[in-house]
Amino acid sequence: MTKPKILKVAIPAVPFFQLFEYLAPENGENLQAGIRLEVPFGKTSKVAFLLATSSESDFPIEKLKPITHVIDDAPLLAEIDLKLLDWVANYYHHPIGEVMSAAFPAALRQGKDAVIKKLPKQSETDIKTTQLICNEGQQNAIDTVTKSFNEFNVFLLDGVTGSGKTEVYMQLIQTVLNRRQQVLVLVPEITLTPQLQQRFQARFSTHIAISHSKLTDLQRKNAWLLMQSGVCSLLLGTRSALFTPLPNLGLIILDEEHDSSFKQQEGFRFSARDVAVMRGKLANVPVVLGSATPSLESLYNVFLERYQHLPLPERAGNALPPLVQIIDIRQQKLQAGLSLKLLETITATLEKNEQILLFLNRRGFAPTLICDGCGWVARCVHCDANLVIHRNKNLLRCHHCGTEHRLISTCPACHCRDLTSLGLGTERLELVLTHLFPEKKVIRLDRDSTSKKGALDDFLTQIHNGDAHIILGTQLLAKGHHFPNVTLVAILDVDSGLFSTDFHSGEKLAQLIVQVSGRSGREQKQGNVLLQTRQPTHPLLIELLRDGYAKFAESELRLREMAFLPPFSYQALLRAHSEKEDLPQIFLQSVADLARNLNLQNVQILGAIPAPMARRAGQYRFQLLFQHENRAALHRLLRELIAQISTLKLATKVRWSLDVDPVDLF
Repeated sequence: MTKPKILKVAIPAVPFFQLFEYLAPENGENLQAGIRLEVPFGKTSKVAFLLATSSESDFPIEKLKPITHVIDDAPLLAEIDLKLLDWVANYYHHPIGEVMSAAFPAALRQGKDAVIKKLPKQSETDIKTTQLICNEGQQNAIDTVTKSFNEFNVFLLDGVTGSGKTEVYMQLIQTVLNRRQQVLVLVPEITLTPQLQQRFQARFSTHIAISHSKLTDLQRKNAWLLMQSGVCSLLLGTRSALFTPLPNLGLIILDEEHDSSFKQQEGFRFSARDVAVMRGKLANVPVVLGSATPSLESLYNVFLERYQHLPLPERAGNALPPLVQIIDIRQQKLQAGLSLKLLETITATLEKNEQILLFLNRRGFAPTLICDGCGWVARCVHCDANLVIHRNKNLLRCHHCGTEHRLISTCPACHCRDLTSLGLGTERLELVLTHLFPEKKVIRLDRDSTSKKGALDDFLTQIHNGDAHIILGTQLLAKGHHFPNVTLVAILDVDSGLFSTDFHSGEKLAQLIVQVSGRSGREQKQGNVLLQTRQPTHPLLIELLRDGYAKFAESELRLREMAFLPPFSYQALLRAHSEKEDLPQIFLQSVADLARNLNLQNVQILGAIPAPMARRAGQYRFQLLFQHENRAALHRLLRELIAQISTLKLATKVRWSLDVDPVDLF
């Protein structure tokens, strides 16, 4: 009697680390890993992914259920894709079903047909427009990467803002397309996708697949299948596009590699940058990481000679670096956060018909509503945070949990009507600028103003057409945008980044200053940058402006080494939360005790302590930090620990998650 065939499957949205076993159908001898199946699960059925087959089972055969039916005739994922996902599940210690789920668009996770309704017209991958003449740095970068095709290498394209990194990307992409191979290009934010898409469409006469979270399920499914089937050769997307199958991969490019948006912050907390490097290694193709402000991790990898450094120290063409000036706003009377010097410079810039970019990383009208009578402050009832005033919509809104209330005019504590808006947000600044410069068009770019479909594209078109004179915004402005007529950039509140408990804060602030400054003077006109601060002698500002980002990074790395912080050590953060205040701490304390009993290699165990925001969305939040100079030792402990956490009594009474290589400690 022949043994039945056992199918080992991963099931999405099921938080278990192991595979589930089912019986193959009678005609299922040729079922291959990488296909989807429908399987019975409890009282319902689920779409599952076949990962392995076997003639042996860990369970009695009579207890195994047969699958309901086979969805795919041929694998949707190749062996190399499955290898990558297996590595990711192990490295991030995350349930394999949820990792597999991340590799598929929603429509395919739901079991829908893996067919493209409408195929794009095939076209030759030739150059539409004449390529630009490269400077020495650009040409060296192109030549060095080109020599590495068909082998794994990681290159750090370290180019000052405006140095022509995109031209390097495009020439490398063209070479790969000419070789009939596929290219994966990742950007950190959806806002950068349209701009790069337009440049690619102007350059290449090949279909470009786009993948990000604002697309419909059908659009994402089609992009996935176009790449998976090999019909399309160029994929441009955000973090979620990383796992798209590419049967003929030739090159991976990750732009703005320093950006923390490449790290997933909820659920399956993977780093797209680090996984992209592993994907390149498995596929034996080069990986190009580009940035004007490289992460300290990448610079350290250059120092260790794991990555090859490709510097672009000069702006492309005849563009000059911007002139940066600190404005000391101590003892100064500000007009809605604007100093007299800044207002004078804005006026002079407008008179020359040049554009201005003002950066304020705080949306809404004002961050605080306070009563002048009794000192009452509008606080979120679910979070340790103030409610932000959104005057345009007449709302008080929490930016952490989304709770909203109507804007009130009477204090609920003392019933007086002396309520004051404290502080400055982009909405308030927009109102003031419109009043100060009534003849000029002010555009506000933040998450509120760009929430409607097409709004961001409309704003960017107005900026490029010269219809907008003053551009005001948040982090959306800091990344990669090319505004040729912007000659004045001002950062209104540098100080908010100077005092933080998170050791990443100095690096992030320096990156922000350089990136925002880099939007100024990108063509023939000289750019100016004004930084408003009450800390004009702060060492970070002095060193950054005097010596540049590279020297700042060297100093910051020395400080990290002395403090035994990443990249000189490795971290994992175990977070727990519950509606009951004491449970997360008690649970994490039990985990810490477990870890100390298991710990043979002296991994540092710090906590349990409250999270920096101890209460959020009605949940009390605590965390436990693990740190060690040896990555393998840390992961050995994590592997053993996670296997035993389920034995703890409180494991089912709190929500917990593990964040390997956290980019912030919130």
